[in-house]
Amino acid sequence: MKVRMRFIWTAVYVALLTAGGFPGYAADVALGAKDLRRIGTGPLIAQDVAGLPADPDLPVVDPNAMSPEARQLQGLVARGVSQGFGGILYDNRDRAHSLLSRSLFPNLTFLTYDAQLTKQGLDYGLAGGILIPALVFGNSSTALTSGLNARSQVRLAMTTPGGPARGFRDYIANSLYIYPEHRDHDAVDMYPANWPYTLTSQGSSGSDGPFMAAVAMTLAAFPADTRAALETAGLVAPTVQMILRRNLSMVRTRANYLSAAAHPTVFSSEWLQPGRMIGQAAGLRPEDIPPLVRLRVLDEGFVNKAGLPGKDEHLFTTPSAIARIWRNLDWQREMTVTAAPTGDPNGHDLRFDWILLRGDPEHVRIEPLDQDGVSARITVDWHDMFVLPARSTDDIARQSSRVDIGVFAWNGRADSAPAIISISFPTHQSRQYQPGPDGVMRLIEVDYDAIERGAYFDPVLHWSAPWTDRFAYLADGTLGGWSREENGMLTQFDARGNPVAGGRVIYQLGRDRKKLPQLQYKIVDEQG
Repeated sequence: MKVRMRFIWTAVYVALLTAGGFPGYAADVALGAKDLRRIGTGPLIAQDVAGLPADPDLPVVDPNAMSPEARQLQGLVARGVSQGFGGILYDNRDRAHSLLSRSLFPNLTFLTYDAQLTKQGLDYGLAGGILIPALVFGNSSTALTSGLNARSQVRLAMTTPGGPARGFRDYIANSLYIYPEHRDHDAVDMYPANWPYTLTSQGSSGSDGPFMAAVAMTLAAFPADTRAALETAGLVAPTVQMILRRNLSMVRTRANYLSAAAHPTVFSSEWLQPGRMIGQAAGLRPEDIPPLVRLRVLDEGFVNKAGLPGKDEHLFTTPSAIARIWRNLDWQREMTVTAAPTGDPNGHDLRFDWILLRGDPEHVRIEPLDQDGVSARITVDWHDMFVLPARSTDDIARQSSRVDIGVFAWNGRADSAPAIISISFPTHQSRQYQPGPDGVMRLIEVDYDAIERGAYFDPVLHWSAPWTDRFAYLADGTLGGWSREENGMLTQFDARGNPVAGGRVIYQLGRDRKKLPQLQYKIVDEQG
């Protein structure tokens, strides 16, 4: 059944995209350098750019597109239930490489860029260089396809300083962009985090197409008063994220929604149910709009300097997505997080659910700290790489090195989109933990030489080192020191990491012959 559904939705999208034949469509909105302003050190802002009002002489959907979703949306707009495409702006950021047909949605406004902005590359790739304070959806069917740091646009955003902050900024500015995963989510999920700020499609160029059509029709299906309330509150993108996830083919109940089924890192177009999405959007009343979950870290064991080179464990901290990288050698870490900054747009009381979306439930403990689940203490044990089961007959099992915890707000009428806490593990390091005589898990050995073993690691975030450390413990369970084996030679270190033979260690990151990050060290005397 699911394979047949895949054919149907793919066929519907192709039919929509290629229908053509309607002689008119909305005018473009052209963005030029003169339209941009910058306040202080803030972003470039296109303050007066927005989608055009609907033209009553143009149909909602190309009349040649006779899919059930097209007829459903046409009927809703004709009856005055849904607002249609007036005021919605479409931003293509791959220079028409993967472009919605202009005749597909004749009243949809297309954003274009002038020659100067195009020359500067502000029309291309990852969004966020320009803040457009209007209702915008868009796509860029592009990726960084070469070099050591090759990655999808979403992984680029997650691992670039300022990228997560820009993602959240666009999210609450009513913008939602779609990007392909392009080799970041095949046999291995390479993303260091999960978040609701963007949509990532399974596949490469063109895989974003069905999502563009589904998101466009969902936006057009909102009643006028609902959409106005969403835009005013900055809740368009979170609400569309909730609707898309709530209506995936494998999500039929609220329990399904509050589970891993609805919140993968990457989405397959075969899971989309555009008719259900349109129906939920059309039935959403202003008083039922779900809130945006905002988180704040109250306490945590993750630190600014950890591991041998003393690198930061805080990948990013944004209001609706928090990401940490496990760099130290402990078996267990803890965080206390609150959703107290969350407010309902209609003043409803809120209840919160904290759900393990990814990870071993035997090694993740979530303890709510109050009756309504506003705050929770999260305890996580080390995870080796594990296998995620296939989600459908057209999916594959893939490996992961990340724990995800979703936080959802319930206002008595609807669940919110998730806020997500992610913890990624450097499983390119081969670690061995064992229980001590007291039952407490201790690190026995870590092989840092990922390059020699051929283990992949993200060179933006991680490193390799050509040695193995083996740890020894005292009778009371405290660390006594370790021995380091490198090229057949042993060096002994005390519990503080100093050579037993004297001197002190200085670590620094260099590059191996293939330019991969490789940790190096030298021993200097105490005065060196």
